[in-house]
Amino acid sequence: MAQILAAMSGGVDSSVAAALLIEQGHDVVGAYMKNWTNEEGLPGDCPWEQDIIDARAVCDHLGIEFRILSLTDEYRERVVDYLLTGYRNGVTPNPDVMCNREMKFGIFLEFAKAQGFDQIATGHYAQIRRNDDGSSDILRGADGKDQTYFLAMLEQEQIRPALFPIGHIPKPEVRAEAQRFKLPVAEKKDSQGICFIGDIKMSDFLTHYIESNPGPIITLEGKEVGQHQGLHLHTLGQRKGLGVASNTFGKAYVVVAKRPENNALVVALEEPDTPYLWATRCRVGSISVTNRPLDQAGNLAAQPRYRHPSIPVKMETDADSDGVVLTFAEPQRALTPGQICGFYDENVLVGGGVFEEILYEG
Repeated sequence: MAQILAAMSGGVDSSVAAALLIEQGHDVVGAYMKNWTNEEGLPGDCPWEQDIIDARAVCDHLGIEFRILSLTDEYRERVVDYLLTGYRNGVTPNPDVMCNREMKFGIFLEFAKAQGFDQIATGHYAQIRRNDDGSSDILRGADGKDQTYFLAMLEQEQIRPALFPIGHIPKPEVRAEAQRFKLPVAEKKDSQGICFIGDIKMSDFLTHYIESNPGPIITLEGKEVGQHQGLHLHTLGQRKGLGVASNTFGKAYVVVAKRPENNALVVALEEPDTPYLWATRCRVGSISVTNRPLDQAGNLAAQPRYRHPSIPVKMETDADSDGVVLTFAEPQRALTPGQICGFYDENVLVGGGVFEEILYEG
């Protein structure tokens, strides 16, 4: 019987994960990570107080100990500062991936080890495969709701002690399991928003911390068509929220570039061949592998964003950096510096990296 510290968010997925582990005979303690309290007057809803109430109610119902880990300083340093620095530097970071690497499978895991726990458990839709050599692999969730992309920057020492108890269960059945266990959160809606910060628009979050810096919105031909309030509020491939009408029936402007040298946001009408919108080659850095080197993957594929299929790629060592150059088997829309690239071999997550530069032809 393993001693397991279960990350409890107050939601359905993590609650069912804990219930299943108890049913399997494990010794489980629930813990809520108090990472953000919205004390700085941000717009939006950060429901941490209700989440703690719900997580505690689930643990009481299951008859297990409940703990609260106050990690606001660490979260600000490792996730929020990373997020704000990225946007200030003109890239589009992924806080959810960093939250997993630095918090859940970083500080939370370190705490669990220090307290004598054998493993940690989360409510991710992913699966673990234990190998004969003692290593572990992350496999895609069995259902269409797969969250392995958000685990792409984990390393072996973080994966080996991890448990994903609901990864083999389709999402509707997880709800049914919550009802079977009569969990207090069985009908609770899934949370939305930035990892652990709550239901808030990213633009509102950024506006709170980064001063506006208005500049022109221009076309590829250099014609000014509007004004933006800051390059950090926009990302490549964005169609909505530009405030600029194309005046062309059935077609909309899309962001294709940022030019910090003159603080210009560049837009173009979206077409199958819109310049700078589609690319097959890119440079990826900050490479992390889950178990083995990427070049040992039999059928290497890359997933450029969440809810996007993985696409076969050719990988070359980049002579100009410690990263790699990828060539996708087919053009990809709006590859974005700062975002995470997940690497797969069939249904096995083999690593991840950060898009650094998009290499356009011509």
